[in-house]
Amino acid sequence: MATFSSMVPSTLVVVKTFSAGTEGLGYTFADAATAGLVSEVLAGQIRGLSPLDVPLVWNRMVRSVRNLGRSGIASMAIAAVDMSVWDLKAKLLGVSVLDLLGAARHRIAAYGSGGFTSYPIDRLQEQLGAWAASGLSAVKMKIGREPDKDLERVRAARAAIGARAELFVDANGAYERKQALRMALAFEAHGVTWFEEPVSSDDLEGLRFVRERAPMRITAGEYGYDSRYFKTMLAAGAVDVLQVDGTRCAGVTGFLAAATLCDAFSTPLSAHTAPTLHAYLCCAAKPACNVEFFFDHARIEQLCFDGALRPRQGFLVPNRSKPGFGLVFREAEARTLARRSAA
Repeated sequence: MATFSSMVPSTLVVVKTFSAGTEGLGYTFADAATAGLVSEVLAGQIRGLSPLDVPLVWNRMVRSVRNLGRSGIASMAIAAVDMSVWDLKAKLLGVSVLDLLGAARHRIAAYGSGGFTSYPIDRLQEQLGAWAASGLSAVKMKIGREPDKDLERVRAARAAIGARAELFVDANGAYERKQALRMALAFEAHGVTWFEEPVSSDDLEGLRFVRERAPMRITAGEYGYDSRYFKTMLAAGAVDVLQVDGTRCAGVTGFLAAATLCDAFSTPLSAHTAPTLHAYLCCAAKPACNVEFFFDHARIEQLCFDGALRPRQGFLVPNRSKPGFGLVFREAEARTLARRSAA
């Protein structure tokens, strides 16, 4: 477990599982309490089970947190363990996770994500412009902290990327319904094609209100922890694209369940953050349309893991020549970096 300084401090919780001398590796971005739940609750529930029986392992973990609450930290703890078990199973079989799951595609589009509201205009333009120049077909910026400045920032972002990339915006639920609609109509003039959480993701009626009237795609779902949440959001007609985070929604197993729901509702799926993990999963998930190459998580993955993926000509390409997720944890280096961040 290591905490890194960033726009919002991020804690990386890493889980290792073992069988027949082989190590599985999983991780999540969550509170430090997640590590305690893994060691004090989940480990004892799955010890001795076969890593080949992933559904059994996953069901044991889910049942063990019934009295603690299925969502939040419990789901993120399950996610890290579940990822490590899938990684372990693939390594025992000598294949990549993508080969184990079966590919629906060989690569997945990535979009650059950052543009934090704390950035001055020049830094915003520099970051988004560099991503567009690198070949990413879309870039995303944050809005909503100071609504009266949002249109100016969107205009500046468009000037930086030109026509090279789509422009996405993420309000993190900051607006009220009619305010969000007014902003959506104003953003249209600057070619915004993706409006993430224009209102709170808990306001399904509000999301649908905006989705039915706004000219761009409306997206949400990153705070979903289980299939019931995703089914409710899809059934409400609240989003054009469902966002799913495997590090939150109970891992590979939970992510694949969400993908099945997207398929049933004929709704595209977008992976939220953790780009290396999600590149493998989105190449296996039929409804997947893109992966968020989130600045903070991509940075941490590159610092802490050998084998972390980088976009190539706008796409993330899983490494099918390496077993599992193809990652090796640089534990000593990660701890050193975390100490420096805390200093």
